[in-house]
Parts: sequence; C-alpha cells; structure tokens
Amino acid sequence: MTTDPVSAVFAALADPTRRAILARLASGEATVNELAAPFPISLQAISKHLTVLERAGLIVRTREAQWRRCRLDPAPLRTLAEWVDQYRRLWDDRYDTLDDYLRDLKEPRHEQSP
Repeated sequence: MTTDPVSAVFAALADPTRRAILARLASGEATVNELAAPFPISLQAISKHLTVLERAGLIVRTREAQWRRCRLDPAPLRTLAEWVDQYRRLWDDRYDTLDDYLRDLKEPRHEQSP
C-alpha cells in the first residue's frame, strides 16, 4: 500500500505513544531501550511504533555496535506544518470576515431624517 507523505505522517501522529516518542526525541537521540523505558508495553511493541515513525520519515534509526539509536527527522513535520498552514490562513480570513460582520451588527446605525 502506497500512501502520500502527509497521510503517513498523520497516521504516525495518530497514536499517543508515537507522539510521546517524538517528544522525547525532540530533546536528542536515544536508544530503543531509553525510548521504551517510560512505557508499560513490550520492547516489541515499541519497535513496531518506531517502524511506523520510520516509514513516515519522522525518525532515523542507526546501529552502532549493539546499540540501536533513534533521532528525530523534522522534515516531514515541516511539510505537514506547511500543509496545515494553508488552511489556517483560509480560516483566519474567514474569521476576520466574521469579525467585521459582527462589528457592523453591533455598531448603532445612524439613520438620517429626511
């Protein structure tokens, strides 16, 4: 199954465990064991989460001797932020229009007498 990059990132971010892993990696590289430590799930389950994050391009895994290290790759998050930003601008414009409309409704109208 092939999926577009934005969908893959959204799917990866849909899980709170994966978001927590990314939050941890935002402060620096970590081993798989270090990433697994705070979670009450198996190392195998963490490995599956890491595979999802890696396939989405959000992390890079390296191997140094017996250690497997992970690091965050922010590029897909930038792509996602750009995608979301186009909709943010659209909604900002719509809210501005609504604000103008509501302000016009609240302002008293001065009708001139003939």
